[in-house]
Amino acid sequence: MTSTPPRRPATAPQGGASRHSAPPGGLDPEIAARLKRSPDGLLPAIAQQYDTGEVLMLGWMDDEALHRTLTTGRCTYWSRSRQEYWVKGDTSGHVQHVKSVALDCDADTVLVKVDQVGAACHTGARTCFDADVLLKDGDHGVPGDGQ
Repeated sequence: MTSTPPRRPATAPQGGASRHSAPPGGLDPEIAARLKRSPDGLLPAIAQQYDTGEVLMLGWMDDEALHRTLTTGRCTYWSRSRQEYWVKGDTSGHVQHVKSVALDCDADTVLVKVDQVGAACHTGARTCFDADVLLKDGDHGVPGDGQ
């Protein structure tokens, strides 16, 4: 018996429309029309802790993932590696409760302010951005320049 690979969301027609499109009754068409998606139909979605401003992670959303995030109160992302939707915390218990959702000025990035329960990173860390710090606050010297 062979397994069927996960089905990608339906593709939309040309003209800058998403390759990942929400079904009828999905994402508000006025919102969908404003979005500037990557060639594969996705938007970067930054998850930020609503009360501290801590940047937790970056995921990817298409129209359907954004619609689900806006209507369920839980962050839904599109997994590029697994080619399927995933709701943050469904398997780990590390849930992201949505507090607000905003588009940036170009409508090409989503900022989701959340109340993070547990770790945001798949490694078990609170944030995906604390393990490999390239420049610390206030440290602007170039390595090896004698400063």
